[in-house]
Amino acid sequence: MSYKNLLSHIKKTTALEQVSGLLGWDQETQMPPKGGVQRAEHMGALESVLHARRTDERIPDWIAAIDQSGLNAVEKTNISEAQKSYDNATKIPADLAEALARLAAEAQGIWAKARAAENFKDFAPTLTKMVDLKREEASARQSSNTPLYDALMGDYEPEMSSEVMAEHLSLLRVGLTDLRGRIAESGRAPVKLAGHFTEELQMTFARTLPSMFGYDWDAGRMDMAVHPFCSGHGGDARITTRVSEINPFDCIYSTIHEVGHAVYEQNITDADTMAPAHKYASMGVHESQSRMFENQIGRSRAFCGYLFPKMIEAFGDIGVDNADDFYAAVNNVESGFIRTESDEVHYNLHVMMRFDLERALISGDLSVNDLEAAWNDRFKADFGREVTTPAMGVLQDVHWSVGLFGYFPTYSLGNIYAAELFQTMQGKIDNLDTKIAACELAEPIKWLNDNIHTHGRTIAPAALIANACGHEPTESALLTYLNNKFGELYNL
Repeated sequence: MSYKNLLSHIKKTTALEQVSGLLGWDQETQMPPKGGVQRAEHMGALESVLHARRTDERIPDWIAAIDQSGLNAVEKTNISEAQKSYDNATKIPADLAEALARLAAEAQGIWAKARAAENFKDFAPTLTKMVDLKREEASARQSSNTPLYDALMGDYEPEMSSEVMAEHLSLLRVGLTDLRGRIAESGRAPVKLAGHFTEELQMTFARTLPSMFGYDWDAGRMDMAVHPFCSGHGGDARITTRVSEINPFDCIYSTIHEVGHAVYEQNITDADTMAPAHKYASMGVHESQSRMFENQIGRSRAFCGYLFPKMIEAFGDIGVDNADDFYAAVNNVESGFIRTESDEVHYNLHVMMRFDLERALISGDLSVNDLEAAWNDRFKADFGREVTTPAMGVLQDVHWSVGLFGYFPTYSLGNIYAAELFQTMQGKIDNLDTKIAACELAEPIKWLNDNIHTHGRTIAPAALIANACGHEPTESALLTYLNNKFGELYNL
């Protein structure tokens, strides 16, 4: 009876969390521009209810009364996740939890306006409040002798420390910097598309992509957003994309990326979608699914060969006249400003910059008032270019406005995991490239479903990848993949 009561309580809490997610989706896609103040009140009020449920004094009593000796893995995970949630929630004062939720809803609109106006100073006071609140949260949750940042990163990547993450990224940085330098010295001229790609044509084309990757339209929908994202779980996993009329790849690969997230959410289980065991393992694992769909599959020579004639059919003359040039255009390496539009060689360098900057913000070594200058200086050092506008720089990402400190490094961890999984998949599935070239993706998606999706949160993230691949994940597979791919493209 204690387990039944505990699970019933958790499921109702999860239902309310999903309502909060729907309010966030609506704010990004449908909400009227003047609705921001009201939405902040909605989110604050809902968070106060959620916090009270997460800190309910009956939770530890229910857990203590459960005899776990005969429970299965799912039941044990439900209990351990309930304990973690309770321990974290009870460390955070209710007024702080409510203030964070309210500010995140309010800050999102302020960020969007500042981004449109190209003025970081319009956003800086709000971001200062957010950093202060996140530091207060981290301080309340901090374990002894660990950085404040680790308490926040743990929300997205359980069992990972910032020290270990920094080691992963440092090793990756050395290999990426070397590869980028050799590409720059190759002298190869970039291949680019040419033409005008209207929003209507791009969205029509983008809506053909999710089905190719196994997305269930009866369990989702696609809309436009300033910053693409996936929202929801199980029978309601929604995706968004965006359009640049001079760069259709932004829309195409944003869509494929978010489909990777959504297919994971749709396939975790057909069982109890409200139970903690049936949530995703970690954001690093989540990103591995989206980055694999986007890169190892979506940007592969095989898939580009499939996509090229469909692009011609949809848009007419696109400035390239054969599949090889199209593949080169998709994988053009160029030191651009925007993380979400960057090539595979530069992408993780974008993430590393954000990882270092947000750690400095949370530790107090960097103030928000100095953030724009720090961003611009670091970008010049890492990418060799001067940031021209805040929207191309410090205001391009939505994450900090909604308090997602600790999220950025999971993108690079996801790339590491994706390379490991794809390398293993190549050895497990016969003629994988041939299947990808024909857009016959049912078998690789089933492999991911069997090895990653259906396990939900019953296995720790690194162990989940290790079980699928047969060894502990390292940077080696990603660097090998990138060196092989771009070595061939750039005749290195």
